[in-house]
Amino acid sequence: MNKDFPRIITFLRKERGLSQKQVAADMGISQALLSHYEKGIRECGLDFLVKTAEYYEVSCDYLLGRTVQRNVASISVDDIPDSVEISHIKGNMINQINKKLLTNTTAVIFDLLSQIGSKKLTNAVSNYLMSAEYLIFRTIYCSELSNSQTMFSIDQKRYRSICSASMILDLELINEIIENENLTLALSPDTISTYFEKGASSLFNLIQYSERSIRGIYSGKK
Repeated sequence: MNKDFPRIITFLRKERGLSQKQVAADMGISQALLSHYEKGIRECGLDFLVKTAEYYEVSCDYLLGRTVQRNVASISVDDIPDSVEISHIKGNMINQINKKLLTNTTAVIFDLLSQIGSKKLTNAVSNYLMSAEYLIFRTIYCSELSNSQTMFSIDQKRYRSICSASMILDLELINEIIENENLTLALSPDTISTYFEKGASSLFNLIQYSERSIRGIYSGKK
């Protein structure tokens, strides 16, 4: 049974503010059956999969968690909401889409940090994200061995391990700050969709893509 399908159809229904009763009536099935599909208790047939794709105007691949793009045939970079203004974007479509997913999700994270109001937590999260970007940039930069290393102060042979260790420590510090200062926010998919209307779609897609990628590592498919 596909594990993504129940979660995705539940998210799409809630995203549109629809009740199970309304969706079930629109699709010609009982509310109980729809509830079973959303909970993953029963597996739907191909006819229902296609009907659901048409109802929510998404692709079957999206419903099955095989792609983060809702409609592969017609998606454009403008289909992903902006949380910040992005102009003059270059590169192929997947480059543009991933850039907006990351940019919008980062904006949501810092909006949440602003609501929490902890300078220590914001600094720790910022250090973690900066280290991740530093590691990626330097790895790409150093792929050409003749490139000058004058802009870097950490030895080329050691930066990967040192940076990875620093990120692990930052993550531990983030957890420690949250626990010691009792920093919590009551959140749910519904509240995120309400408060972060422009960034929520990117955040949900990033979560879906990341978890599929992580599961791939454990299953040996990556």
